[in-house]
Amino acid sequence: MIVTTKKLFEHAYGKYALGAYNINNLEQIEGLFRGNLQSQAPFIIQISKGARSYTNKLYLEALIRTADQIYPEAIFAVHLDHGDEATCYDCIESGFYSSVMIDGSMLPYEENVAVTKRVVEAAHAKGLVVEAELGQLGGVEEHIQVDESNAKLTDPKQARDFVERTGCDSLAVAIGTSHGAFKFSGTQSLHFDVLEQIQKELPGFPLVMHGSSSVPQEEVERINAAGGKLSGAKGVDATQFRKAATLGVTKINIDTDGRLVWTRVHREFFRDHPEKFDLRDPGKIFMVEYANFIAKKNEYLGSAGQLPEVRKFIGA
Repeated sequence: MIVTTKKLFEHAYGKYALGAYNINNLEQIEGLFRGNLQSQAPFIIQISKGARSYTNKLYLEALIRTADQIYPEAIFAVHLDHGDEATCYDCIESGFYSSVMIDGSMLPYEENVAVTKRVVEAAHAKGLVVEAELGQLGGVEEHIQVDESNAKLTDPKQARDFVERTGCDSLAVAIGTSHGAFKFSGTQSLHFDVLEQIQKELPGFPLVMHGSSSVPQEEVERINAAGGKLSGAKGVDATQFRKAATLGVTKINIDTDGRLVWTRVHREFFRDHPEKFDLRDPGKIFMVEYANFIAKKNEYLGSAGQLPEVRKFIGA
């Protein structure tokens, strides 16, 4: 069942965070649904601008609709990740998405306010909800690239002004995470002090953490042992997710980790079976591995086991 992120956030606030997982193909979608039902968790499917253009957005929409029919007990939202203004309007008019993100974080503050407000007005007119972003994460993800020296933490007082002026429904904040597989060096970690200040300025308001893959070292090591070259990759400590949830974070974005699982499965498979050429063979393995990965991640998020209560909460 497709629902809005707003309803999911109402149930999650202060208790757990919802996993927001980016998908690009059939195998990811199948593994995602299996893993969330395996762990009895509500979830958010994220479709990025890049995923929409990888083949054609209609393929992904049809696959998700089909998964909804195959797994009617699943409860999830469909969310546009890192959209520009034109892509947001396209998704709003499509009638398929339940949530869109307008990313104006690279713009000057007043321009970010203006573009976010326009998207909010268009989305609310159609019953959709809007995520916005304030502050800049470092790293690289698809069309987004910010040098670490230009990354900016979210200013708590500016966050309150931004929400009040734009009317957005949730806010992605920069508290030290970054996009891609190379997030941290040394002992650097999340800035919970900044997150606490933002929550004080916006009590009860849903906050979002982008760039929150954990980049499991076991995955990195196995990829490298099978021919990969991922040197120095390090991510967010998943044990910090629950603390972030108590401070108002209701949505945590995870993309890189899923790509690492895909890479590990395929590198190992073709290393161990050089005679094989059927794409379905590693695909079958990946769907199981990805489902297990999702289920484990939901334990860290605190969303595992919440599905029955969410069903009651929304009257499903």
